[in-house]
Amino acid sequence: MLQFFGRGSAFSELHNCAFFLNGQSLILMDCPASAFQALKHVSFLTSCSDIRIFVTHTHADHINGIPLLIHYAFYVLHTPVSVTAPSQEVAEDLRLYLDHIEGCDPTGYRIETAADAILPFTAEAISVPHTPSLAGRCFGWHLNVDGKEIIYTGDTSSLDPFMPYLHEGVTLYTEASYYTATVHLQIDMLLPVLLKLMQSGVRVFLMHLDDEAKITEKICDTDIALAPLFDMKGETAMSDIYAKETLDSIFSITHDLYKQMCSDQESSHETLFADLTSLGKILTGADRASFWKWDKRRHELWTLSAIGTERIVIPETTGLVGKALREQKVVVTNDPYNDPDFNPEVDKKTGYITRSVLVMPVADVNGEFIGAYQMINKPGGFDAAEDCRKLSPAALICGLALESETFLEDSQRDRLTQLKNRMGFYADYLHRYGKMLAAGRNVSMFLCDIDHFKRVNDTYGHNAGDDALAFIADILQKSCRSGDNAYRWGGEEFIMLMPDTTLEDAAKLAEDIRMRVMNSTCIADGNEIHMTLSFGCCAIDSNLSVEANVSHADQLLYTAKEGGRNVVKWEPLPSWQNH
Repeated sequence: MLQFFGRGSAFSELHNCAFFLNGQSLILMDCPASAFQALKHVSFLTSCSDIRIFVTHTHADHINGIPLLIHYAFYVLHTPVSVTAPSQEVAEDLRLYLDHIEGCDPTGYRIETAADAILPFTAEAISVPHTPSLAGRCFGWHLNVDGKEIIYTGDTSSLDPFMPYLHEGVTLYTEASYYTATVHLQIDMLLPVLLKLMQSGVRVFLMHLDDEAKITEKICDTDIALAPLFDMKGETAMSDIYAKETLDSIFSITHDLYKQMCSDQESSHETLFADLTSLGKILTGADRASFWKWDKRRHELWTLSAIGTERIVIPETTGLVGKALREQKVVVTNDPYNDPDFNPEVDKKTGYITRSVLVMPVADVNGEFIGAYQMINKPGGFDAAEDCRKLSPAALICGLALESETFLEDSQRDRLTQLKNRMGFYADYLHRYGKMLAAGRNVSMFLCDIDHFKRVNDTYGHNAGDDALAFIADILQKSCRSGDNAYRWGGEEFIMLMPDTTLEDAAKLAEDIRMRVMNSTCIADGNEIHMTLSFGCCAIDSNLSVEANVSHADQLLYTAKEGGRNVVKWEPLPSWQNH
């Protein structure tokens, strides 16, 4: 995760400084002078495309190497340096500090806040208590790099600001002091809290140490570790470090995929798409990534998985994704705002700045294009040949998974009415509604039937009968509220499941649909026909099987049919039918 050039406190020889690599970017957590002296001797520094320094606060032992690094990067490496401040106030303090140092050429660096910076990972500054003189100007950081959460406390006298972030899977790098000081975390007070956090699945490393030997004794019988120091003697090239981190990420993602695919908790490939999209982001070094499905039935493109943004739905003929699928080829633009096919509306709404885009169309085993991989904002821009070569394994698996998902959807959907069929009903009941019932939530259902449907076929023909079925299905679909689902049960029978709905409310919805159908005219194969529906409505009993619940609704439907049709039957009798 993080490696350290030093993990000592203010009066040590190697001041606290962590770093990690993201693609060809070097990210430092503060930059004391001792870290700069180490940096000059690491071979991977010359391969960095950019350097970024996250600042916690402006004490000298945390920032006095920044001007030295700016000098060196500008005059020797010709590499840009970005200084990311946790707040506007700290940014102004840094700007005042650096502006008064001769040789800090303003063209060689920039200062920005985390809120303004465009980063290939998420970074949130967390205000912490430290010295009184730095009240409101001292921070820790919450980072999420390739799905790995990191808490870096910086200097603090309390872990309280970080507690909401500390859960299973998070790695905590916290300062620890052997000697008592009101502005630091004393190890004896800190240790019980850390042990409890580790029991909940938090991984803990100690840094900013004032007496490393004595703190080591304190943690000798625990799984708490000292922050890992970078091996200067046996250092490896940046490409080797990046390759190892990438391989570790691939192993982590594929392990998660394996666990998910062996679990019965998911009924679709949603997790697979999300993990493989994350993998594409790692492989290309992009800031954002998404995997798009081409929904040819609705003539839409929509994101099955989007890393870095919310789900997006667009017409199939628009945008760079639409262009890639229309032209059936990879689309790359490293100047999107001057590309006529790029849609800048999302950027205008969110303030995000898109600098480069790669879209790779994805086909099924028959060569028919069904979706697309999209990567956004790679440092230095995208290279179609190289980046597609990296993406191809993940894109291949995504294509196969999407084809499987589409086949599953088709098998669970009635072609005539476009409603889900009986197979779809059982799948939804098992994976969605059954779990709602187990959690104590109300789920109601009704079974309905077109009255005298045989007469429609006998009088107007089977084409008219098909039109009549599609007409009823459309009314049912448009009557579904959020969470509701309508299904074609078979023949002229339909069923609807309604979560978080009482029996009374379900019966009222059925009555609304009955009235709508009765008062509507259906154009069936050129003929005007009028139809009515009969309903059997019940609340689902979680103690009964799905078949038993459907049988209950069917018994009520039979009662409605026997009682003259065009009625909603349920128990107890609703007040609006109780005359």
